[in-house]
Amino acid sequence: MAVLNFTRLQDLIDQDALKGKRVFIRADLNVPQDDAGNITEDTRVRASVPAIRAALDAGAAVMVTSHLGRPTEGEFKPEDSLAPVAKRLSELLGQPVELKQNWVDGVDVAPGQVVLLENCRVNKGEKKNSDELAQKMAKLCDIYVNDAFGTAHRAEATTHGIAKFAPVVAAGPLLAAELDALGKALGAPQRPLLAIVAGSKVSTKLSILQSLADKVDNLIVGGGIANTFMKAVGLNIGKSLAEADLVGEAKTIIDKMAARGATVPIPVDVVCAKEFSPTATATVKDVKDVADDDMILDIGPKTAAQLAEQIAKAGTIVWNGPVGVFEFDQFAEGTKTLAQAIAASKAFSIAGGGDTLAAIAKYNIADQVGYISTGGGAFLEFLEGKTLPAVEILLQRSAAK
Repeated sequence: MAVLNFTRLQDLIDQDALKGKRVFIRADLNVPQDDAGNITEDTRVRASVPAIRAALDAGAAVMVTSHLGRPTEGEFKPEDSLAPVAKRLSELLGQPVELKQNWVDGVDVAPGQVVLLENCRVNKGEKKNSDELAQKMAKLCDIYVNDAFGTAHRAEATTHGIAKFAPVVAAGPLLAAELDALGKALGAPQRPLLAIVAGSKVSTKLSILQSLADKVDNLIVGGGIANTFMKAVGLNIGKSLAEADLVGEAKTIIDKMAARGATVPIPVDVVCAKEFSPTATATVKDVKDVADDDMILDIGPKTAAQLAEQIAKAGTIVWNGPVGVFEFDQFAEGTKTLAQAIAASKAFSIAGGGDTLAAIAKYNIADQVGYISTGGGAFLEFLEGKTLPAVEILLQRSAAK
């Protein structure tokens, strides 16, 4: 995977190409709300501001849209409205942001103004990436900007279809930063390239593990995934969470990496309990001493120290998932040790996935991680080596210029 070349919003601004133009920005404003409709966490709204502000400052007439929740197409309900987002955006931008309903057939907006187009997933044909809908939306603008990495793995009318038909297309600063970071980590990494892939199930991350097995120098597995790999090398894992039917796949990944001199480090000690609970008693054991009624809930201190050494030697680190049940403090030391090793490392690090972000927040290391991906599913699909439809169309349009 080479480093990606695509047109950026900043390129167009540098060419003074936005003045007097109608710019359509697909942002990710899908924020959590309480029962009264108040936004409870506004990170995504704040993250969308730089693209909007840059387009306004460059003299554009700006339209912004996003999905919110899972509305039924063609059936608008008050709880699907972006009204709270419009209010928050106007506060952040310091200017009015009018919310436009039924906008597909035409939008009134002047240079220097910004309007928010109501929840795009209410439009019939959005999810199915309807060409008819995409063409109508493309007619609204001179320039289409995708700044929503979180939906880049979905081919929908506002993320993919419109980019086929808009006169000019570009990546916004958020999307560009994600692609730059992922390209640096996976396209042209400093070696050794180390990946940490952890989580409860191998099955949900099997294709990522298989894809990374061809690329990385060290593949650290954690959580229920590590238990399956331990079983694959013949260790007793007691009553720990594992997937017996994927033991063969785990063994194949170990052998595949060993054949090219790469490793999947298997824990040498673990933290066990007799039950899964916040009050369970934690016991550190060598892997050979795990009893039939034990549950493995974290890696042990020896293993954590060995892995921290590997992290210290890495040139690039990709991190997805905590290595233990870090929500319970007695099973959090493994994840804490690895998090602190990543924070202290001179390597370029990229981290993504909900639990990973929670661990980064818990150990207060956000400033010491090279790049934190907010993409969720899109981040995982990129790691898997899948082509993200919204990215692919940007690359095609950029190459065709």
